[in-house]
Amino acid sequence: MKNRSLLFNIGLSLCLLFTAGILLYLMPLKVQASGADNLINDISDSITNTTADQIEDELNPDYTPSTFNVTFDAGNGELNGSLRILLILTAISFIPAMLVMLTSFTRIIIVLHFTRTALGTQTAPPNQVLIGLSIFLTFFIMAPVFTRINEEALKPFDQGEITFKEAIDTGMVPLREFMYGQTQARDVATFMEIANLEWDGEDPEAVPSTVLIPSFILSELRTSFIIGFMIYIPFIVIDMVVSSVLMSMGMMMLPPTTISMPFKILLFVLADGWNLVIGSLVRTFY
Repeated sequence: MKNRSLLFNIGLSLCLLFTAGILLYLMPLKVQASGADNLINDISDSITNTTADQIEDELNPDYTPSTFNVTFDAGNGELNGSLRILLILTAISFIPAMLVMLTSFTRIIIVLHFTRTALGTQTAPPNQVLIGLSIFLTFFIMAPVFTRINEEALKPFDQGEITFKEAIDTGMVPLREFMYGQTQARDVATFMEIANLEWDGEDPEAVPSTVLIPSFILSELRTSFIIGFMIYIPFIVIDMVVSSVLMSMGMMMLPPTTISMPFKILLFVLADGWNLVIGSLVRTFY
């Protein structure tokens, strides 16, 4: 009984669907839209005015279809406000990487890390303090560069005096000058050789940004490690002296770092170490 009832329901559903399909097929289709008379007339005129040559060209297998073009701001090449906001929001995600790699931040944070390690204090100053200090020192060192970028690129672009591409090219000039001034020639030559590009060793305009940026980062790493080594030297001397004294007194089981760390902190404070380290570090960029 259940099977018969199921078959009956399926058959009834198929009949109803078949009947509905026939009715839809036989019913005339009418389209009504307010204000569509002009559109229908334009379509009729365009069909009437289509010549036989145009139809033959479109039926030709070598016929090339029309291209689809996108223009901004009435075709003058400018980006409208919404698209500009989208690009700015996308560029914000690259700001941290640019702040770390294209400025003085890399050298500063590495030198401060070497200073803390040489002192022997594990978490003093903490990482938050070192990063915050590095950021503000970076703003201090890069202030002339940022000011030039704002005056020469951002303000003219905001006032509509230059295009978006011109703003980017103009804004890269002060940044390239800063990076090139801190980059060693051998690093630039290395990446130019890898990229199979010729360079006379003097013209900065012949160095593309794709070569200048990694060359600048490599030079910053080398310079920061050299400064870190110079900071380590006086603290190593203190460790050696304390270790020799402990061994002469027969206290070989006592860790030398436990005794030497207070002396290193005392020496650092008496010599006004933070002023010397940070002042000397900032002067390396001038």
